[in-house]
Amino acid sequence: MKQSILIAVAVSSLAACASAPREPEIPAHGVIGVTEAHLDPEFWVRRGAGSRLVLDEAAIDAQNAKLIQLDKSVHDIAALPRTLAAADVRAWVEDMSERPANTLYDEQGHAVEASTIDALVASANVAAIPATQTTRYGMVVRRSDLRTFPTRLRVFREPDAGTDIDRFQEDALFTGTPVAIVHESSDGEWLFVVSPRYAAWISRNDVAQGSREEVLGYTRKEPYVVVTGTRAHTVFTPERPEVSELQLEMGQRVPVLSDWPAEKPVNGQHPYTSHVIELPVRAADGSLHFTPALLPRTAEVAADYLPLTRANLIRQSFKFLGERYGWGHSYNSRDCSGFVSEVYRSFGVQLPRNTRDQGVSPALNRIELTADDDHEKRLAVLRELQVGDLIYIPGHVMMVIGQDGGGPYVIHDTTGMTYRDADGTITRVHLNGVSVTPVLPLLDGKETSRVDRIYSIQRIRH
Repeated sequence: MKQSILIAVAVSSLAACASAPREPEIPAHGVIGVTEAHLDPEFWVRRGAGSRLVLDEAAIDAQNAKLIQLDKSVHDIAALPRTLAAADVRAWVEDMSERPANTLYDEQGHAVEASTIDALVASANVAAIPATQTTRYGMVVRRSDLRTFPTRLRVFREPDAGTDIDRFQEDALFTGTPVAIVHESSDGEWLFVVSPRYAAWISRNDVAQGSREEVLGYTRKEPYVVVTGTRAHTVFTPERPEVSELQLEMGQRVPVLSDWPAEKPVNGQHPYTSHVIELPVRAADGSLHFTPALLPRTAEVAADYLPLTRANLIRQSFKFLGERYGWGHSYNSRDCSGFVSEVYRSFGVQLPRNTRDQGVSPALNRIELTADDDHEKRLAVLRELQVGDLIYIPGHVMMVIGQDGGGPYVIHDTTGMTYRDADGTITRVHLNGVSVTPVLPLLDGKETSRVDRIYSIQRIRH
């Protein structure tokens, strides 16, 4: 899944290669092989990331349709039956809210008591799932966490390993995400929802329930704008606090009210300096409504998804450079698989949520690597990688940004890296954010080449 990986980097002997890479230098910042030039997106654009289309709009639509058809980790909520059987709902809930097998620890480093775990399992309320139920639909009205259990309790695998990686944090859903509401917690404060890419628990207050037509219709409305920056915020408005300074994320598509009268104020403000967009809101009774809001014209948005070119892939990914790592989209940021998903979503390309599903998805153009593939074969594959290719090791994904010094470089959202310097000393760097690193010298631990841990390369191209 979205697993924190300590990337181990060391100098490998590539004497057998036809073109041996340069031995990477260790700059003052300690990140081996990375100079100031490598942190400039235009450096990589100039190295051949051109403006030719990788996939056009029709090809992207076909790719997304293929994902829905072939990838079981993706949910086509528009195709759900009008009545859900208990077995299906129970499978979703029990698959997510399985009792932890190992001891977990709270933020103070204390072991979570068995009675607390018992209460969490009971709160999932599996016994109350009816034999059949009418499929209900809803829409997320603000960025909201998806949880393993219906709780805000943060838990960790070790008592002293830090509190960044909350094992009950699964993902986050964004404003306007359509969901199927399939179950409720025993206290009624949480909903179990099935979204297009994930099924888990969400706070009831962050979802508005509407008809199937209202919910699915909103996602198809035109015209629209697409957020192309890392995020955008609506303007402040005391009249409608629920849409005041509301955060939108890279790749989000938001309907525009193009026929809004030019002179008519929106929430007390003249609209001529903004886009008048339409956003979902939750009424006091939990029902779905829509309201106009203003998105400043200074916001980084486009009238459609960006053209999928290698130059655009570089520029979009580098907008996140330096953002803090956020396991399961915690800390108002994202993790490794969320990072690549949101970059590609700004072009209209949909990916599975987690690395375990992305790396093996039958809908993508996959190069599979197995234990039978020796180191030299792997190096040959890596030297042929192009901008936008996704490299998977267990629990982690990296996006290729180009080749330099005889090997590929990647941008990825990672907790850190470890490398062996020229005299053999092991050095670890706590990156904890979106970073640029080389690939060919990667090791797993102190001895095993991390190159040999690569099990998949996925290509979003012909």
